[in-house]
Amino acid sequence: MLQKNDVAPDFTLFATPNQKITLSEIKGKNVILAFYPADWSPVCSDQMALYNEMLKYFKKYDAEIFGISVDSKWCHMAFSQSRNLHFPLLADFEPKGETSNKYGVYNKEEGECNRALFVIDKEGIIQWSYLSPMAVNPGADGILEALEKL
Repeated sequence: MLQKNDVAPDFTLFATPNQKITLSEIKGKNVILAFYPADWSPVCSDQMALYNEMLKYFKKYDAEIFGISVDSKWCHMAFSQSRNLHFPLLADFEPKGETSNKYGVYNKEEGECNRALFVIDKEGIIQWSYLSPMAVNPGADGILEALEKL
């Protein structure tokens, strides 16, 4: 898993069925990447709902958050609409897990992302990372503490 002071690997992933997001195009903002195993699972649903509620706090630190899993762009769209999420979910779908593998958080045995968080500064450098137990919602405290230090 990538750690503090590592350069965040660039990626381009679908955010909607017809829109892609490229990390390098977001330089100049702080970025939070929340890798998670799967849409619709109870812990993931709670985790993404929490981040949706925290958006105004993330914005105070000029930070954008992106959820990333290996689910498809269509699955993300349905999940996001059902949960009324106001931040993008990115599909690390094909090649499956390529981006999560670059960050060292792809679980080959399960075929899904591990639950991991990264805070990336405006220059594209990882300033904080955290690998959470799969069945535990990591919350937002670590993210906020990392953002406060930027």
